[in-house]
Amino acid sequence: QVQLVESGGGLAQPGGSMRLSCAASGRISSINVMGWYRQAPGKQRELVAVKTRGGSTNYSDSVKGRFTIFRNIGVNTVDLQMNSLKPEDTAVYYCKAETYLGLHIWGKGTPVTVSS
Repeated sequence: QVQLVESGGGLAQPGGSMRLSCAASGRISSINVMGWYRQAPGKQRELVAVKTRGGSTNYSDSVKGRFTIFRNIGVNTVDLQMNSLKPEDTAVYYCKAETYLGLHIWGKGTPVTVSS
């Protein structure tokens, strides 16, 4: 099985930056896609950014040009660099891994609050 542990998060000011990290352990070789989702209060969980083992990326339109996903397959991590943060970026951010067999594994989530 695969386990995911997120770090980072907290409070940032509008226009500021923050970096989230996620470390995977367990059956690492089974992971194809890794990335980040978020869930704001009262809203559904949504994709933020994901990256395949082959390097393909997919970003939500709302974060394009502001957020960048980095994946290091050698150390089994995926980071999310968030710049030009907006109050509407406030949410719990979840790391997610998808295996080649179609299993979806979620981290516990880390809260991000953007406020002055």
